[in-house]
Amino acid sequence: MSTDPNQTPQPSSAPPGPIEPAEYTWIAEPDPPAPRPKFQHRYLLHAALFLATFLTTTYAQPLFILGMIWSGGGAFPVALFSLPIFLDGLWYSVPLLTILACHEFGHYLYCRKYDVDASLPYFLPAPFLLTGTFGAVIRIKERIPTKRALFDIGIAGPIGGFLALVPLLFWGVLKSSLRPMATGELWFGEPLLFQLVSYLRFGPIPDGLAVGAHPMAMAAWWGMLATSLNLLPFGQLDGGHIIYALFGRRAAKISMVTLGVTLLLTLRSMSWIAMTIMMLVMAFFLGFKHPPIGNESEALDPGRKLLAACALIIFILCFTPVPIELFWGDK
Repeated sequence: MSTDPNQTPQPSSAPPGPIEPAEYTWIAEPDPPAPRPKFQHRYLLHAALFLATFLTTTYAQPLFILGMIWSGGGAFPVALFSLPIFLDGLWYSVPLLTILACHEFGHYLYCRKYDVDASLPYFLPAPFLLTGTFGAVIRIKERIPTKRALFDIGIAGPIGGFLALVPLLFWGVLKSSLRPMATGELWFGEPLLFQLVSYLRFGPIPDGLAVGAHPMAMAAWWGMLATSLNLLPFGQLDGGHIIYALFGRRAAKISMVTLGVTLLLTLRSMSWIAMTIMMLVMAFFLGFKHPPIGNESEALDPGRKLLAACALIIFILCFTPVPIELFWGDK
């Protein structure tokens, strides 16, 4: 039988055969790395440093005072580490560590608020200094996401420390007394806030007399000094964070001016040398530019600008151009 070439082929009525499954090649992709856990702390190290700083600050004032007596020809006090000496030292160490803790935990708590990984405070003992400590620091381990977060984290420390030191300063000055200055002894410059509180306590102070600061008042004095130094508008100090949040990249020029001013202050008081050296080291290794943050274009709201003005007032109240020098009868 033949077929007609012009005839349209008819579809077959046979049932379709089975469809062969398509072949796929699966490429195994590596699992994404697990996010690094945040706020993992070395609790034993933090506790050990705090305990060491507690001891060095508790004995800082007694060691200094008794050391001066011993250098004047007296017998070395064998009862230096007696219970009465220890208890007297607490009047200085507890207020000072409270101020430092409020400062550093102000930073830390706002790091927690913005989920910025940071360490707990590292307290730094200094057994051979009058203060008994080099202060305390926290380590921020990742980039801060926004200018508002940077501002809040930066300003929370000085405000926390200041709120802690003010009542301690009033209490310490209330327990202080007036005494004559002795030639050749250390003279501590009086910040504006210290002068105001002293005036409320003693009124006008006669020439030749000075406030014989109670250890609690001395702790508040060191707290004011640390607050003013941290608020210097430089680099990665607290003040540097604040001005970067306010002015962005223009903050680098403000840091340069601040370093120049501190260099000039060394001509007025040798006690500025240590701070100036630290700022020079920071400028050499880190530069004047602030590390970048996540959102550079974000502007601060009026409330935060008002807080910045408060930080400036705190700086003025706590700053002294001549922190420490020897008294030679001209104060």
